[in-house]
Amino acid sequence: MSQYPKISTAIPKRRYQFGEYQASLLGEIESPDMARYRFIMAFIEEGANEPSLYVCCQHAKPNQRADGRYLLRVINSALDEILDQSDELADLSVFAEVALDTGNKILNLGDSKPWQTM
Repeated sequence: MSQYPKISTAIPKRRYQFGEYQASLLGEIESPDMARYRFIMAFIEEGANEPSLYVCCQHAKPNQRADGRYLLRVINSALDEILDQSDELADLSVFAEVALDTGNKILNLGDSKPWQTM
């Protein structure tokens, strides 16, 4: 089982409705985790109390930055993987687009289109 991010504090930057999920994009994240998060998008299914999927932008370790300073990591109950690495993920709009596309694929949302609510 995967270890979900522990979030002490975070500032909601954007919110989306995406099919039967609400997606919250968090920034300015304080966490006791070893990972240093720049952004986290948490996908919460309607009626659920906790997110079922996290798409994270986290800082790469200094000795792992040849392909970029930020890692794209996905975490759910069955998966904890690094999918990409790029400097571009540091941009809020770029991360939001990548995270929504990644969530769509993992959660099988098909033709659903996200709409921003905040």
